[in-house]
Amino acid sequence: MIKRKAAKGIRKTHRYLGLFIGFQFLAWTISGLYFSWTDIDEIHGDQFRRIPSLENIFFNLVDLDSIPLQIEELNLVSIRKEPFYWINNKVLYHAQKGIIKERITEKDAVSIASENMIEGLKVDHIEYLTKTDSHHEFRAQSLPAYAIHYNHPDRLVAYVDARSGIFKKVRHNSWRWFDFLWMGHTMDYQGRDNFNNLLLRIFSLFGIFTVVSGFTLWGTSSPTLKKIFKYNG
Repeated sequence: MIKRKAAKGIRKTHRYLGLFIGFQFLAWTISGLYFSWTDIDEIHGDQFRRIPSLENIFFNLVDLDSIPLQIEELNLVSIRKEPFYWINNKVLYHAQKGIIKERITEKDAVSIASENMIEGLKVDHIEYLTKTDSHHEFRAQSLPAYAIHYNHPDRLVAYVDARSGIFKKVRHNSWRWFDFLWMGHTMDYQGRDNFNNLLLRIFSLFGIFTVVSGFTLWGTSSPTLKKIFKYNG
């Protein structure tokens, strides 16, 4: 059997490992519970999105062959209930009048957001974003973009691409809680989604050490095992 001094060392190691990693274990557990008890569609803000309307079905669109551009990629976008082609991620082209739209205005962005969001929302203010940092809720998205802030208890924000007029994202308080807990869960405090970061690897290894030391501590202090080893000896 392991000597008393060794057993004391194992107990001490387990205690300090548990203290060191305990807060992160708690963060993993709390965030895991939150993820398992929440509806991911609600986190994405689907409850604030409008069901697509038949009004957005367009007719009499210009022939693609008549467009004076070499088309490699094409999306149909509704802006103020008028159809536009977003061509090659560069050009916004009116799909009925056959003219280029130079830019998306603030009024356009509000109209696009209202077409995609539920009724009854009141705009509080509008931001024009040209850059975001790694902690911004619209990080890693195409810019520039309009952020339409609504006067809503959930601090509701709709994001519209300022070049294409494409409705991009909805952000609200539940998503922000999810994002914060996800940061703690992945331990990626820069971009949130890097599961291969060094800090996570270190704490995962310490977690294994903590569990192994716990089993070892149980083995060295178990009366049953002591009797078995004593009998076999």
